[in-house]
Amino acid sequence: MVDRALPAICIYCWIFTIILFPATAMSGCGDGKTFCIGLVTDVGVIDDKSFNQSAWEGVQKAGAELGAVIKYMETRDAKDYEQNIHMFAKNNYDVILTVGFALGEATIQAAGKYPRIAFIGIDQFQAKPVHNVAGLIFREDIAGFKAGALSSMLSKTNIIAAVMATDLVPPVAAFQKGYKAGARYINPDIKIISSFHPGGLDASFTDPEWGASTAAQAIAQGADVVFAAGGLTGNGALIEVAAHRGKYCIGVDTDQWFTVPSARSCLVSCALKQIAPAVFTLIKLAHQDQFPEGNYYGDVALSSFHDFDKKIPEKIKQDLLEIESRIKDGRITISADE
Repeated sequence: MVDRALPAICIYCWIFTIILFPATAMSGCGDGKTFCIGLVTDVGVIDDKSFNQSAWEGVQKAGAELGAVIKYMETRDAKDYEQNIHMFAKNNYDVILTVGFALGEATIQAAGKYPRIAFIGIDQFQAKPVHNVAGLIFREDIAGFKAGALSSMLSKTNIIAAVMATDLVPPVAAFQKGYKAGARYINPDIKIISSFHPGGLDASFTDPEWGASTAAQAIAQGADVVFAAGGLTGNGALIEVAAHRGKYCIGVDTDQWFTVPSARSCLVSCALKQIAPAVFTLIKLAHQDQFPEGNYYGDVALSSFHDFDKKIPEKIKQDLLEIESRIKDGRITISADE
């Protein structure tokens, strides 16, 4: 449990750059009455149509239901992680969320300096529990497995593709591993064209041009289904696939039918990490002084087929339900060598 007893008065509640924050006033944080929630993105924008946006939606729900002050900060450079977290912490915020694997070390360091604040590290596996840190993690390999199985069942060329951000990020690598396993579960002989972004943590999620060109190359090699996982980079791949008539694409993290409407002509489904509901749950637990330590697993699923629903054969839908059942009861496992 996190001790939220804080100093009675917040002397200076800084007004941050208006471009980075909503207009909600910061006054009251640390007064014992106002509940304050801050979110720090990884390098990228809050409305990335994917990971950051989903986390922010969970914060917004908490703000509405708990009457909390909520703010976000967009990280422009990885060297600013510590400073950005500190801006919230020194203003006595009750909960600070940090989005992405790359912020893991900075989050743990801040938690040590501010033991009364609850920290939620999204996509940050906790090797050792810290009393005021919850690592919100997901079984990306399972989400990827379902996407791979769907891709394999939809493909007419028996060639599918995955356009990914860097494999330096474990969740991205897990998505790819599951995708390949799911595709081969349906068709052991299917050809999978899989590409990781060659850049580091900063560039690999913000390069839609590379995503688009990589998807185009895969289609030129015969791929008729493309799975894209990698923030704005993945969005570029989805939009590229949409330009090719008769091809399917599968998004990631959130239901990108709503966030990337320009990809709807190909977007058959998305491998969801239920980020917003999990974020809301963890914030609510912090508010109730029941904050967990260690790792907290959020749910994963495939999104609705939306306009493709009537085009998807009933057998595919039933096969996906059977796969879901087999995963839950342990009849399907994803091996380490996939």
